[in-house]
Amino acid sequence: MAVREGTYELGPDDGSLLIRTGRSGLGRRAGHDLTIEATRWSAAVEAREPPDESSVRVTVELDGLEVRDGTGGVKPLTDQDRAEIRKNLRQVLDARRYPQITFTSTSVGEDVVEGDLTIMGRVKPIRVRAAVEGGRVRGGATVTQSRWGVKPYSAFFGALRLADDVEIDFDIALPG
Repeated sequence: MAVREGTYELGPDDGSLLIRTGRSGLGRRAGHDLTIEATRWSAAVEAREPPDESSVRVTVELDGLEVRDGTGGVKPLTDQDRAEIRKNLRQVLDARRYPQITFTSTSVGEDVVEGDLTIMGRVKPIRVRAAVEGGRVRGGATVTQSRWGVKPYSAFFGALRLADDVEIDFDIALPG
């Protein structure tokens, strides 16, 4: 990762952090694949040469998760659907007890950052793809919710379930 050395504080004004969900179960055609945007997040980046001396810490506020899009499904998402999904998301992630999700790097490489992801107080290692190109860093990771004790949302007596794997994608402009 070729980034100018320095200390950077980044947030929503610098780019996007998206969560993409899928569906499973017999009733999956009734539900939607969701794109959820983290509207309140911060990242502290220490960029060093060589890259393995760098570090990254990201904090996502659960109250800042907003449903941006829903594809598939029998009918389009309504504002009421979005509000209900937002409420269920906070309930599933126990946002009152655990208002944040955090990522703290343990190693930084050329195209990958390894670190600890904390969800609902549980810390597990994860590998994040990250590539710097044209003044931006883009990448993502697959998060298997059950590894962190998150029970994927289900409805209609389990006939419609959120897939256990969710995709995290980011696209962030680096300071000039």
